Amino acid sequence: MSQSRRSMLSTLTFSFAICLLFNGCFKEKEDPKVEPKNTSGTIKAEDLKLDKNGLSNESIVIKTVRGNVEFKLYPNKAPNTVTRIIELVNQGFYDGIKFHRVVPNFVIQAGDPTGTGTSGSGKNLKAEFNDIQHIKGTVAMARTANPDSADSQFYIALTTLSHLDKKYTVFGQVVEGLDVIDKIEQNDVIISMVFKRN
Repeated sequence: MSQSRRSMLSTLTFSFAICLLFNGCFKEKEDPKVEPKNTSGTIKAEDLKLDKNGLSNESIVIKTVRGNVEFKLYPNKAPNTVTRIIELVNQGFYDGIKFHRVVPNFVIQAGDPTGTGTSGSGKNLKAEFNDIQHIKGTVAMARTANPDSADSQFYIALTTLSHLDKKYTVFGQVVEGLDVIDKIEQNDVIISMVFKRN
């Protein structure tokens, strides 16, 4: 092959590679299937879609050694709490945390990284008491005597607890794994918590 043909072939190959590179880049940018990035980095309660019962289509899955517990959220009833819980879940805050409190026929409770029931994420939430009744599988924020002391600790009701109604921020309801919450034992570890878009 002559020097001029080799040079021409090399130029064509290089031009073809450049063309592929740019076409690939433009195609990726113009592809309508690519979802825009959430620039805020936070999913807010107002971003969630609701079903006819006021529960979100989206859910949070708690993975445990006893099985999985899935609960949906009440973004209209406790918007600030729902936003904060999703933020903590997406940060992996709950992964590896224990259920430090288990009281049969009452509640299971988790959300304290120290496992003592005295700590949290370090950010208190203003109370969002609402009219959601405590039934089996209700998910609500634990707190001290101060109404605005809820942080990252939450509990799941193991039965109807009407005496807690309107006194705690209810933000979710278990939709799968009601049998699993009965099996949770004190110091069982949350393997992970995952925000799930359905």
